[in-house]
Amino acid sequence: MRSEARSRLVVISALGVVEILAWGSSFYLPAVLAGPIAADTGWPLAWVVGGLSIGLLVAALASPRVGIAIHRHGGRPVLACAALLLAAGHVVLGLAPSLPVFLAGWLLLGLGMGCGLYDPAFATLGRLYGAEARPAITTLTLWGGFASTVCWPLSAALVEQVGWRHACVAYAGLHLVVTLPLVLGLIPQAPARKPATGEEHNADGPLTPRERRAYRLMASVLVLGGTVMTLVSVHLIALLQARGVALAAAVSYGALIGPAQVGARIVEMANKGRHHPLWTLTVAMALVVLGLVILAAGVPAVGLALVLYGAGNGIYSIARGTVPLALFGQVRYPVLVGRLARPGLIAQAVAPSLGAVALTYGGADAAYGLLAALALLNLGLAIALWGARPNAVEGSGGLG
Repeated sequence: MRSEARSRLVVISALGVVEILAWGSSFYLPAVLAGPIAADTGWPLAWVVGGLSIGLLVAALASPRVGIAIHRHGGRPVLACAALLLAAGHVVLGLAPSLPVFLAGWLLLGLGMGCGLYDPAFATLGRLYGAEARPAITTLTLWGGFASTVCWPLSAALVEQVGWRHACVAYAGLHLVVTLPLVLGLIPQAPARKPATGEEHNADGPLTPRERRAYRLMASVLVLGGTVMTLVSVHLIALLQARGVALAAAVSYGALIGPAQVGARIVEMANKGRHHPLWTLTVAMALVVLGLVILAAGVPAVGLALVLYGAGNGIYSIARGTVPLALFGQVRYPVLVGRLARPGLIAQAVAPSLGAVALTYGGADAAYGLLAALALLNLGLAIALWGARPNAVEGSGGLG
């Protein structure tokens, strides 16, 4: 047992480093590089930042096929492809002579994101460990929570020392010399699928009516959750400044979210899976609602509001990986996680524009109200999931 636990720790640690570099060099890249890129090239900032939206849309289109590939072949080859695609995308970004070529680089990065962010990593763990993947997923999100903590300073240092183009090429090198060897050397090949029976054969088959209801509710939760998370990530500083908070103070308040996320994940991990994952999802949504309602109401407790929001968002990342495992069982898990990733990624792609429209035409109060309303609706959907659990949950090893 100790040997098995040690082996799992190695796998999770390797995946953790992979996720830090995957998230930090894609989703979190424009936060630091967009300004220097626009200033150096003269390309419109909106288009430079829009590269991320293009990447997320490509990831959304790819995600169902990624889930099927992980179900059939395991996560190791898919994650290896992610490292190569991310490296190629960064090379294109770094060498891009024009905006269209730059955006083409984001097409490659989008494919890499679709193969290498949380959902493929969760599916990889589900394929390796089945119904026992829940603690591994929880631990992996702890690692992923440090992506911006590690990569924002790294990106800033690279831009200052060698410029944004060489910074992109440096990330390409990291994916080739760190990410790819970790995947090929430490992520085991999943056991072959037996050409077999009923449940195995129908893993990517049609859902029952009850499963379909649970699937639609879960997809809706991911859409609203992704929308709220991205709106806050992109527009928080502007929203706080609109309420009279100085820039330095707004940045300091925003910095509370990361530690709150990690702290909540540690609490969830310490609980050792004693409760159903739907409790994690419901509590996550409740914390997000509390935080955003405090902000929307203008209560002078910005720090508390963002700690509550951060804690909720932190364990939401766990729930999005563990709830589908509990609802649909280990056999369907990789395929359904791939399908479920698509609507959430599309929501993340369009959310920045949605927030910009709300701020432009309705002002900060409308944007705050929109966030609180979306979060409250998502809490209702999470509660509704309790009544939509498929009867087949008994086969999910006690998680359902």
